[in-house]
Amino acid sequence: MGAIISKAKSKMSSSEKGPVAMTYFAKAQTVKPPLIANENAFLGDTATSTDTDKPISAGFYRLEKGTPLVYEYTYHEMKVIVEGSFDISDESGNKVHAVPGDVFYFPKGSKITFTTEDYGLGFFVGQRAKDSA
Repeated sequence: MGAIISKAKSKMSSSEKGPVAMTYFAKAQTVKPPLIANENAFLGDTATSTDTDKPISAGFYRLEKGTPLVYEYTYHEMKVIVEGSFDISDESGNKVHAVPGDVFYFPKGSKITFTTEDYGLGFFVGQRAKDSA
């Protein structure tokens, strides 16, 4: 899935600096993120926006079999499961066995418990500054 990009030239105002380049992170999914909690929870920011008022960070979260991770979100986050599986629950009683392709929204203030029988890998985008999870 992609978008058609027009190469047609348009007039730029004097305040514009020209085209803005994309950033590419080759094989980012193959790098194991740093350990963040317990003996089995790993998270690393791959990219962060330059918007200082409302930054967003994206990267990978990996959980391996072992201690459940209980995490209280201080920001809004979306997560897509890309490998393995998670059992994810919240304080309101929702419980999901998450598999690749599943998408989650964790609102600011939610308290989420992550567990896995083997391992799970998710790609996240959170409304927060770099390395502030």
